[in-house]
Amino acid sequence: MVKTVKFGGSSLASAEQFQKVKAIIERDSARRYVVVSAPGKRFPGDDKITDLLYRCQALAASGRSFDAEYAKIAERFCGIRDGLGLSYDIESELDAIRLRIEAGASPDEAASRGEYLNGKLLSAYLCIPFLDAAEFVRFRDDGTFDDNATMQRSETVKAYERAVIPGFYGQKRNGSVRTFSRGGSDITGAIVARGTQSDVYENWTDVSGFLMTDPRIVPEAKTIETVTYSELRELSYMGASVLHEDSIFPVRRARIPIHVRNTNDPDAPGTMIVPDSMATDKEQMRPLTGIAGRRGYTVITLTKDNLHNELGFSYRLMGILARNGISAERMPSGIDTISLVIDDKRLSGKMDQLYHDIMIECAPDTVEIASCIALIASVGIGMVRNPAVAARLFTALNDADVNARLIDQDSNEMNIIIGVEQRDFERAIRAVYHAFA
Repeated sequence: MVKTVKFGGSSLASAEQFQKVKAIIERDSARRYVVVSAPGKRFPGDDKITDLLYRCQALAASGRSFDAEYAKIAERFCGIRDGLGLSYDIESELDAIRLRIEAGASPDEAASRGEYLNGKLLSAYLCIPFLDAAEFVRFRDDGTFDDNATMQRSETVKAYERAVIPGFYGQKRNGSVRTFSRGGSDITGAIVARGTQSDVYENWTDVSGFLMTDPRIVPEAKTIETVTYSELRELSYMGASVLHEDSIFPVRRARIPIHVRNTNDPDAPGTMIVPDSMATDKEQMRPLTGIAGRRGYTVITLTKDNLHNELGFSYRLMGILARNGISAERMPSGIDTISLVIDDKRLSGKMDQLYHDIMIECAPDTVEIASCIALIASVGIGMVRNPAVAARLFTALNDADVNARLIDQDSNEMNIIIGVEQRDFERAIRAVYHAFA
């Protein structure tokens, strides 16, 4: 058994948290490859090291002093080192990084040093070799992730019996540092798990698994014991957040389960994320796995007699969206209607031109615009095997006096999307949760 384990910023924010991480790793000899984030917040109002590094780089680039910000960074890392009783010379590393920032280091290079230094400290604390992610994580010259080159260089990782690896960044062909988007250490962990052919990828964070819905809306939300990759993808896209959205693809291709665990409650069972084919009969018969949603949508509904027989209507409509730089989240349609569900951020400042182009090129009979819409996704691979799921869902909404402004279901019958007024958003989620929990 081989495990890759990734620890998030809250899991490595202080010397006390480092001690918890060491205890977790030593409890299981299969935990051989350790991926780390930069130190996160220790308490509300605290600074994340990554944010401080970005600030230092921005100040240096504008010719201003970053002494105060960098002093906070040095204090954090020296405090962790001293709290662990290590003799590691972190000051020399900090001095070198400071010089690089003064010399014009890019934002990516500056930000990546949080993971780098945390990896160095954890390596010294665990007495496990340090492996720089820049040795094998590759980006193209345009900054996009190069999965093929990264896979080819994964032998670098397999050569190590055990290793501590900083997350979040890699290297472009010209040798410069490139980072993933924020939260990208999850991706590094998945890359390492795939490259080492790990049996499990453990993702340690500050929550005890993946909840059935947002605990800010439903405080009593249950933990999902097992969720499939496909279900997680649907829920993450609609706003549920535990893992970085892109962190699934390397391990999904390699059919490696992800186990989400809580560093502060290591005995909690957490959530296992598995390939669809590994779902048990229990998961396959479960009517609903989770509920997620997002506010801030506009629905534009076009009506035209005999629309379904008009050749090229949808083609012209898609062309208008493309020309205006707008993508639609969903496009539910009927015989004489078609609706565009668009994120307000993508529509900002473009509505007048979009409306004009639709009227001129598509000549609909009517156009109805509904703003302040929220989308709610009810997701479960077992929906297709359970009769009356939709009936239970809409009965719950009716009993809660919530009007569904839009209804759409994916062709795989794993996801029912409803659109509601934003004022009804939380009430609708609570109603659906209690109908299936």
